Amino acid sequence: MARKFFGTDGVRGTANTFPMTAEIALKIGAAAGRYFRNDGSNGHRVVIGKDTRLSGYMFENALTAGLTSTGMNVLLLGPVPTPAVGLLTTSMRADVGIMISASHNPHHDNGIKFFGPDGFKLSDDVEMEIERLIASKIEPEQAENIGRAKRIDDGRFRYAERVKSTVPSGLTLNGLKVVIDCANGAAYKAAPEILWELGATVIPVGVEPNGYNINENCGSTHTDNAAAAVVAHGADVGICLDGDADRVMILDEKGDVADGDQIMALMATRWAAQGRLGGSTLVATVMSNLGLERHMSSNGLRLKRTGVGDRYVVEAMRSGGYNLGGEQSGHIVMTDYATTGDGLLAGLQFLCAIVETGQKASALTRQFDTVPQLLKNVRYSDGSDPLNAKSVMSKIANSEAKLEGKGRLLIRKSGTEPLVRVMAECEDPDLLLEVVDGIVAEVESAA
Repeated sequence: MARKFFGTDGVRGTANTFPMTAEIALKIGAAAGRYFRNDGSNGHRVVIGKDTRLSGYMFENALTAGLTSTGMNVLLLGPVPTPAVGLLTTSMRADVGIMISASHNPHHDNGIKFFGPDGFKLSDDVEMEIERLIASKIEPEQAENIGRAKRIDDGRFRYAERVKSTVPSGLTLNGLKVVIDCANGAAYKAAPEILWELGATVIPVGVEPNGYNINENCGSTHTDNAAAAVVAHGADVGICLDGDADRVMILDEKGDVADGDQIMALMATRWAAQGRLGGSTLVATVMSNLGLERHMSSNGLRLKRTGVGDRYVVEAMRSGGYNLGGEQSGHIVMTDYATTGDGLLAGLQFLCAIVETGQKASALTRQFDTVPQLLKNVRYSDGSDPLNAKSVMSKIANSEAKLEGKGRLLIRKSGTEPLVRVMAECEDPDLLLEVVDGIVAEVESAA
């Protein structure tokens, strides 16, 4: 059965456009309810969180209607970071957790992400079974078995206490001036509060959500405003989250950006020195820079690569017994503390490194020299498959031959948008540009 709804990170799309409509959300809720309420009892529950998109109200209500119609009891958390949903799914003994968010996408998009009772994202097999149920006729429960819905007012505070507990006892952020950019998203209250409670002087950015401005010229994908604030306020560091706060970019005291690769390199070498890096291995995706791989090797450590998507990173971590992984885009997963990427948690670990080493952010964010990397996206129409065109396949084969021994090439389709992503790494910048532009031209022609 082909996947019709689920992509690499749940269901995602433009609000009020298939598959992100209220009607489909109701069916998804009913299907999830039928799957997880599998013994007919009335004790089953689901927690639902959301970010600050206007459409979140619509999907929250639709999912609640579908879930309660199949007898599930719904606990509504309101705006909380995605990692809070993973945490509270387990701590509240829920059967399933749902986060309504399209992460770093603009406000007009939205998505539905699922967490199992263990707090980890659902497997492909479970998602396929939910898809099968969506396509089938789901019988509603009898009136006496309809589920209840209840607002949970302290979900944010439960999450905050868990995050603060990861900071070593006695360590404070006193004397640190921190810019925190919350992308007008899910962490707009929690993140500044947590940093202040730990002693930092906090300069908040992107903390005035209005339903439309999530990720708009702010957050981990638009760091200019936060960088300007770092320089203007003489801050020690900037922490830029995305709309659902599961990813992060770090800014040094000069406003320069460090991506997830540099942060993972720092954490991996620190954890290895402390004897706490599971299997002496860092798990990252095929998108991570070749420089990270060389850095790990030079320190006697291993980099294990996975497909793109933090869920695949987590799956590899769990199967191999590893406790640190992530993505270049800023998902940092620390399974000692959390079940999914947590941007604020990763930012706190970076602040701990500043305090414990006494080094400036600019020293800590330059762990290795990156190999020049170029990524370009090509949009194609739904239903077409430009990567199967003979001209494209031939161009890719020729390009791989040119890069052999000099770099690497990665061509893939996005799991959330109709895009072909063309990425290459090479020490020769001219060859890098030639290879990427050549493939992009062929894909554009085929698309």
